[in-house]
Amino acid sequence: MPGVTIEYDVPATMRDGTVLRADIYRPTAGGPWPVLLSRLPYGKNTTTANLLDPVGMARRGTIVVVQDTRGRGASEGEWEPWTFESDDGYDTVRWAATLPGSNGSVGMYGASYFGNTQWMAALAKPPELKAIAPMITWSDPHDGLFSRGGVEEFGLNLWWSLWMGFDTLTRRHADDPDSGSAELATLVREFDGLAKSGYWDLPSGRHPAFQRYQLHDLGFERSRREPEWAASCRVAGRHEEIDLPTLNIGGWYDIFSQGTLDNFTAMRTAGRPAKLIMGPWAHGDFLGQVGDVNFGTAASGEALDFRGTLGDVQHGWFRQWLAGDTEAGDADAAQLPPVLLFVSGINQWREEQEWPLARAVDTEFFLRADGRLTGDRPEEGEGGDTYVYDPADPVPTTGGAALMSSEFRPGPLDQTRVEARPDVLVYTTEPLTEDVEVTGRIRAFLHAATDAPTTDWVVRLCDVDPEGVSINIVDGVVRVIASPSEFGEHEVDLWSTSHVFRAGHRIRVQVTSSNFPRWDRNLNTNEPIESATEGRPARQEVAHDATRPSRVVLPVVPAS
Repeated sequence: MPGVTIEYDVPATMRDGTVLRADIYRPTAGGPWPVLLSRLPYGKNTTTANLLDPVGMARRGTIVVVQDTRGRGASEGEWEPWTFESDDGYDTVRWAATLPGSNGSVGMYGASYFGNTQWMAALAKPPELKAIAPMITWSDPHDGLFSRGGVEEFGLNLWWSLWMGFDTLTRRHADDPDSGSAELATLVREFDGLAKSGYWDLPSGRHPAFQRYQLHDLGFERSRREPEWAASCRVAGRHEEIDLPTLNIGGWYDIFSQGTLDNFTAMRTAGRPAKLIMGPWAHGDFLGQVGDVNFGTAASGEALDFRGTLGDVQHGWFRQWLAGDTEAGDADAAQLPPVLLFVSGINQWREEQEWPLARAVDTEFFLRADGRLTGDRPEEGEGGDTYVYDPADPVPTTGGAALMSSEFRPGPLDQTRVEARPDVLVYTTEPLTEDVEVTGRIRAFLHAATDAPTTDWVVRLCDVDPEGVSINIVDGVVRVIASPSEFGEHEVDLWSTSHVFRAGHRIRVQVTSSNFPRWDRNLNTNEPIESATEGRPARQEVAHDATRPSRVVLPVVPAS
C-alpha cells in the first residue's frame, strides 16, 4: 500500500519466554509516531481484527500493531481464555513502545474480548500505555459474560467456546492432520446443530461437548470451580487503579451494554477523563438496521450522526492523547461531548453531560388485574396471575442483547409468538397521550411464588405500536432459591436503555420464567447444574395487590 509498510508475524517475547506474534503497519516516512495496539484471539488477519482499519490508521500517522493472543493464530503457548491477558498485555505494551519509529506512547483499541485485553493491560499499568478505547465489553463477568442474575449466559458460552475450538483442534492435530480433519468435521457438525441439539444437551453446567473435545469453556464452568479465577477478566471494583483516559463505545442491544455504561460511570467517578458513545447496535453490528427496526442511516457506525465514522472518532481521540494533537483530533471528528446517546423511538442522537441522567425520575408502573399496567397502585383483593413453566418447553429466545447460534437474531424483534404463549404474562398500558422518554437503568420488583425449590423470573419491557406490534426494548433474569409456594419480592435488573414511547404507543411488560437458549433453563429441582439432567414443571404465581405490588420502575425523563 502507498505510504504504508506491513511486517508480518513480528515476534514479541513474554516474561516466561513465550513468543507472541503480531502484524505491524507503519508509515513509510516521517515520525516518530504513536503506537496503537490491539490484542485478540480471533486471528490478527481476519475481518474481526480490523474494526479499526490498520492501513488507514497507518496512513494517518500511527504505527498499528495487531497481535494474536497466547495460544491463538501465529502465537505460541497454550490457549486459556483470560488467564494471561494482564501479564501479556503489560509485556506487549512495553515491547510495542520500543518499536522503530515509535514515539514511546501506546494506545489500545478493540472490541469484546479485545476490549477486555485493554482493561487488563491498563490494570497492569505499563508506563507507556496512555489511552484505551474499549468497545462493547463488560465490567463484571458475572453480569453479562459468564452469567447474569445468577443464570448462565448459556447461548453465548456454548456457541463461542465451540467456535474457538476450531483453532484449538487445528493446533492440537498439527502433526496428524488426518485425525484432526475428522475431529474438526465432527465439531463443525456439532456447531451447526446447536439450535436443534447442542443447546438441549444436559448437564448444562458441565456441557458434554466440552468434555468430548476437551475444550475450554468461555469461563462460566471454570468460574464455578475456581471463583477467584474470574478476577482475570473483571474490571468492576478496580477502576480507581486505572489512571488513563477511556473512550467507551457500546450498543443498547449489545450483550455487554450495561458493562460499557458501568465502566464509563466508574471511570468518571474516579475522576478520570472518560467519554461514552451508545448506539442502537447489537454485538459487533454497527449498522442502522438492527433486528426488525431500521434506525436510520445516521444511526450507523459509518455515519454516527454525520460526525464521521467510529474510526474517525477513535483516530481523533488517540491523536489527542498519544500525540498531544488536539487540533488534529478536532479535524478528524467533531469534538465529542462527554456522552453521546442514541435515543430509539425518535431515532435521534443526543449529547449529554452525564450518565445516568440526573433529571430522570424513577417512575413506578404497576402490574394489575386483567393484564393492565398503570401508574396507580393495585387495590386490595386484586390477587394475581398464574402459569406453568416447563423446562422441557421453554420460552424461545426472540431478539434482545444476544450473541449465539445464528438462528437466534439479536435486537428488537416482533414478540407476537412469545406473547401468545400460556407461560408468558403480559401487562400493558392504555395508549399514551404524549411521548414518554425512558433513559437509564430499569428494574422490576416481582412479588412471586413457585411450587419448586428454585426457579427463574424473566421480565421484558416492550413498545407496542398502534397496529399492535410489540417490540422488545430490554430484559433481565434472576434465579431464586424458594420455599415452595411462599411469596417473596424478587428484584430483576433489566439493564439500561434510552427509548421514547411515542404518543399512541403502549408500554408493555412481559413476565415469564425462561429465555432459552440465551439463558440456561432452570430445571426447577435445585440439583447442581454440573450434574442435573432431569427437570420438572413449576406452577408460578405473580401477585399484584395492595400489600404485594409487583411493578417495574422506569427512569422517565421529563419533557423539556
